[in-house]
Amino acid sequence: QVQLVESGGGSVQAGGSLRLSCAASGYTANMNCIGWFRQAPGKDREGVAGLYIYSGVGGSEYYVDSVRGRFSIFHDNAKSTVYLQMTNLKSDDTAMYYCAANTGGTNCYPRPGAYGYWGQGTQVTVSS
Repeated sequence: QVQLVESGGGSVQAGGSLRLSCAASGYTANMNCIGWFRQAPGKDREGVAGLYIYSGVGGSEYYVDSVRGRFSIFHDNAKSTVYLQMTNLKSDDTAMYYCAANTGGTNCYPRPGAYGYWGQGTQVTVSS
């Protein structure tokens, strides 16, 4: 089992920045994909970014078009934590943000159905 706990959400004005954290614990040895997802009220959960991790080293990064160039996913292996740095935030970025993990495969594109372990989420609200 893998446990994931998100933090770092909050309220920010459009154009501002936030950094989300996802702390992983439990049996993380085989955890090779970490992804960030979000869900706005009345909308389906959507992928945001994904990161391939092999032997504690970050590899390929994946971003959906709407956040590419504004968001960055990276990890600190010593802290077993994955981060989502969000810049130039827009009102459309308002959502509950979740991190998720997968223990199989090497394609870490953030498709919700491909990830098996989920955190409880952290709220991000961007005001215009």
